[in-house]
Amino acid sequence: MDDAELRRTRSLNAPSPVQQFGPCGRIMKNSAMIMTIQDPASQRLTWYKPPLTVLVIKKIRDNSVLPPFVQLVTWLIREKRMVVFVEASVLEDPALARDLRFREIRDKLKTFKDGTDDLQDRIDFIVCLGGDGTLLYASLLFQQSVPPVMAFHLGSLGFLTPFEFNNFREQVTNVLEGHAALTLRSRLRCIITRKEEEDKEPRPPTNLLVLNEVVVDRGPSPYLSNIDLFIEGKHVTSVQGDGLIVSTPTGSTAYAVAAGASMIHPSVPAIMITPICPHSLSFRPIVVPAGVELKISVSPDSRNTSWVSFDGRSRQELFHGDSLRVTTSIYPVPSICATDQITDWFDSLAECLHWNVRKKQKHLDELSDLTHSSSNDTLDSLDRDS
Repeated sequence: MDDAELRRTRSLNAPSPVQQFGPCGRIMKNSAMIMTIQDPASQRLTWYKPPLTVLVIKKIRDNSVLPPFVQLVTWLIREKRMVVFVEASVLEDPALARDLRFREIRDKLKTFKDGTDDLQDRIDFIVCLGGDGTLLYASLLFQQSVPPVMAFHLGSLGFLTPFEFNNFREQVTNVLEGHAALTLRSRLRCIITRKEEEDKEPRPPTNLLVLNEVVVDRGPSPYLSNIDLFIEGKHVTSVQGDGLIVSTPTGSTAYAVAAGASMIHPSVPAIMITPICPHSLSFRPIVVPAGVELKISVSPDSRNTSWVSFDGRSRQELFHGDSLRVTTSIYPVPSICATDQITDWFDSLAECLHWNVRKKQKHLDELSDLTHSSSNDTLDSLDRDS
């Protein structure tokens, strides 16, 4: 067996970008035509220089997160000599203002304004304290390149937050020293184009990156949604039902799995299309290659408009003539693993979704005595009766 047979798959279209097929055929040598993906085992965090700045995002309206937050930022400032950024609203939190330890470091914290373009150039890595919503919020803040994200489980679900806070010093130190695996979680680039009207000024297109899913539904209307779905410019189907979910592999374990979709590991390059309560027995969820462009629009003969939301935010109405284009973004979210890509994902499936949890079947040896005694009792009773 030669090296070519042992080569691990690193491309979406072939085992290698230089793969040949027979004596003549080969993949076109064009970077735009070949979407290469990293071997998950090679996705390790590497710092080109020691990280100096960190953004700490905490779960809002949850006082139980405040003590770990104060403990973490104090340690980062005093022990690690790092510049710590927080949201401006954190400094205005009355519960934190009463904390004596927080008062000592309050003036050393840096803040930022929402929507600042230079935030991605100022932050070396991110620490999230809370549930999965904190990671989704971090993704929303960085609409282009995202620094590595280390997420601690202090919320209610914790599917995307693999770290426990008990030994945070050791775990953060390992990350700062570059001893960590990464999961590159793909995102979807969503663009809404509004129909131009003669009597109104055209509105600028909405351009958002989402980590979980974009949902198109019927909103408050009592009628079924009637949505046209195009893939690479070709009409694929019309969706009649409550709506449609377009999700990343990370989002496959969120709204999509509740609607009947399969669960996909976040390292798989794919886009999931899942109908919501379709008015058809044969409309099953499908998976298409990452990189294709989807176009979603309200069917011309639809009785009502549709509504669209992005990771549960920015909900807005889609009118007749409007269109939503969705494709894979070139900016993934580098999520730091507590163990590795495979272990973290299956642990979260078992812990958060209780995947394949059932009562274990007894071994035959454990049942042999019971079965034997039961059969004897039955025979004895028959003998006595005769």
